[in-house]
Amino acid sequence: MIPRITIQAFCEHSQTASMVESGLTDRRMSKVALTTHNGGIEGAIETYRSNPTPNLIIIETTLPPGEITRALERLAEVCDAATRLIVLGHVNDVVLYRELIRSGVSEYLVLPSTPQVLVEAISDLFAAEGAAPVGRTIGFVSAKGGAGGSTVAHNVAWAISQYLRQDVLILDMDFAFGTAGLDFNQDPPHGLADAISASQKMDGVLLDRLMSRAASHVNLLTAPATLERTYDFEEREFEEVVELAQKTTPVVILDIPHYWGAWVRHTLATVDEVVLVAEPDLANLRNAKNIVDTLKSLRPGEAAPELVLNRVGVPKRPEISPAEFSSSIACRLLAQLPFDAAVFGAAANNGQMIAEVASSHKINEQFHAIGMHVTGRSAPETAARSQGGRLSTLFRRKRA
Repeated sequence: MIPRITIQAFCEHSQTASMVESGLTDRRMSKVALTTHNGGIEGAIETYRSNPTPNLIIIETTLPPGEITRALERLAEVCDAATRLIVLGHVNDVVLYRELIRSGVSEYLVLPSTPQVLVEAISDLFAAEGAAPVGRTIGFVSAKGGAGGSTVAHNVAWAISQYLRQDVLILDMDFAFGTAGLDFNQDPPHGLADAISASQKMDGVLLDRLMSRAASHVNLLTAPATLERTYDFEEREFEEVVELAQKTTPVVILDIPHYWGAWVRHTLATVDEVVLVAEPDLANLRNAKNIVDTLKSLRPGEAAPELVLNRVGVPKRPEISPAEFSSSIACRLLAQLPFDAAVFGAAANNGQMIAEVASSHKINEQFHAIGMHVTGRSAPETAARSQGGRLSTLFRRKRA
């Protein structure tokens, strides 16, 4: 089964669009969100100047061989580095094929073709044995109990899902006191505890059955949130579920409790990105410093933890300035979220996200910015400057 990816196809002929759309009848494409558009390469360039790119772009082109690479260079300027590309062409030329593959294009198919050939090419990219995981894992953890790590994690997940229109899976790892179910007004019969207890029986099909759909593109594996038993986990207890989630969902948000144990240490050491949520006071500063120093030693060569300061500006509370806080722990400050008891309280009591309660609130821009950063996204013009318009730099990165 091909994972929950988004695909956008830009075709120059209606027959090609029909062929691409027919691929959805293949059972392997049942989880895929596919849309087709007109315009070929030029249509894609215009679209992605102001819109995020999907997991996979399919481009039909009728350009002669000598112009295809130059046109794709311009497409690369407005695309994200994580996007993969399949080109559908009308020229059966082995030299062109080798040049495109060498440049970083994922696949070149000669038209006319069949839906089966296209689906097989997509499957080879995303579902074949040895294929790179489609998902990115981001762990959110609080520096101190009650600092708001879960609230930030859930709202960032919402922002990612709504802007990128890609599936996000939230793993609520606080088995005793998790709030993902409350925050999304969900009380599913199954959750993360069932996934952990499944052990060797766990596979993609079972994972799908255990997940609950909280909103468009938002899926949950909730915590039991009960004290009927204690929860003591081995160091690698969550590893299999996280790896499986990463193979099937583009973005995996780990809501990690404020707790220090072998499994928390291992999980934070192995995720793609760590976001540390803290309040601007001394206890948070001490804890944040300890966590950041430990993770830097556990993750040599990996991205350093990122900092989000929450509840900034509480009336009459002495606070450490954001700049001083981030410099003291040698950690980049992603965002500083203002204290707004009315908005956050209303959202929590209603089981809604901040964007649902107050869509025009400026804090939503910060959740969006955090989401774009941790998923490796950037504005098209920023990507153009950083990539220099080089097709090989942009599209080859995910082939490594």
